[in-house]
Amino acid sequence: MTINIGHIQYANCTPIFTSLESNFDCSGYRFVDGVPSHLNAMLRVGELDVSPSSSIEYAQAHEQYCLLRELSISAVGPVKSVFLFSTVPVEELNGCTIGLSTESDTSVNLTRVLLSRMYNFENSFERTPLPLDEALAKYPAQVVIGDKALKGAAAGGPYRVYDLGELWHRFTGLPFVFALWIVTRKAAREKRAELAALGRDLVAAKELAYRSYPEIASNCVEREWLSEEELVDYWQTISYELTPAHLDGARLFFRHCYEMGIIPTLPDIRFFDEIE
Repeated sequence: MTINIGHIQYANCTPIFTSLESNFDCSGYRFVDGVPSHLNAMLRVGELDVSPSSSIEYAQAHEQYCLLRELSISAVGPVKSVFLFSTVPVEELNGCTIGLSTESDTSVNLTRVLLSRMYNFENSFERTPLPLDEALAKYPAQVVIGDKALKGAAAGGPYRVYDLGELWHRFTGLPFVFALWIVTRKAAREKRAELAALGRDLVAAKELAYRSYPEIASNCVEREWLSEEELVDYWQTISYELTPAHLDGARLFFRHCYEMGIIPTLPDIRFFDEIE
């Protein structure tokens, strides 16, 4: 059976997917490219079996999902690719309308939580596809994620840059889980053996990637706009683990989202091997 796997085309996913495709038999895998918000929607309707998808997507429809163990895209402090770009100090954003990336689901809600709970602000929010400079001509601040965030920070500009992973860690002392490896429960039941093998391959690919960052950086497409040293530094910043502390961070984020009415219920964390 073929497993349909979401593939986020951001630099933060490059090490795991490169290591997977370079070292393991992927003939039974079909990779589907997309930004997080698009892959979330595909996962929700069953067009994907598994994807490294927004943690808030798991929370919003957890009855449909389960998780692969030992895998995430997280930050224990700065993440370097999820930023709030602002024309004013963050302390001056109370009451303002904040622009939000159309590519993100988790990070835009993390912004809501941080402004409300960390700063006690009341804000309104608007999704916008505008490029960063145009967005900041319309809004005092804009959330940007992924490669666009990396490029925006590298380009510099007359604005302040706040790393949302760093703000969360300062607020809570916990990791922030941006993405989980989410499996549909339908796939968990119908493709159990194949998904178990994928889970093993991904954990092994992760461990290989840790030891191969320079080699991966020397041959990846991101070399067109980041140096090998910058890529290795970025990947070493990201946490691909899913430890008890990561799960505590995810549960705290979900609790804030529930209390703020962003999600309808508090989700249970259920892993793939727990689904009958």
